[in-house]
Amino acid sequence: MNNERGKSFVSIMIAIALAALILRVALDRFLSYSIAQNESAAGQTLKLISASMENYAHDTGAYPKDFATLTQSKPAYLDKDYIALSPLKGYIYSCPKMDATGYICSAQPYKCRLTGNTGFSISTGSLFVSEKCGKSE
Repeated sequence: MNNERGKSFVSIMIAIALAALILRVALDRFLSYSIAQNESAAGQTLKLISASMENYAHDTGAYPKDFATLTQSKPAYLDKDYIALSPLKGYIYSCPKMDATGYICSAQPYKCRLTGNTGFSISTGSLFVSEKCGKSE
């Protein structure tokens, strides 16, 4: 009778270990997929912001001095204020430099290696740069 209990216990432990392994693999794949989607959305959003700034500069002769100009002008160059709404899809958007001569905007992961692995920035002339998250975060 004790021998059967030992076999049952071992069978249960093997089943639990197998279930934990399957769950771990599934979570890793889901996280990788989620990060890839967030990174793709961040890159596309920055390119959209840059295109709107370049179009505004083409139409007016100068770059916008604030982000609200892009969303409140008639016609609007952007449909929403990505900076005010961030974080969006795991990324925080900012434009630390916006003046009549140019711009620098960036998208950084809200939580490095959890919402994204790469930070992006774009500057005057649509110069797009990407960089992996720092290990110190």
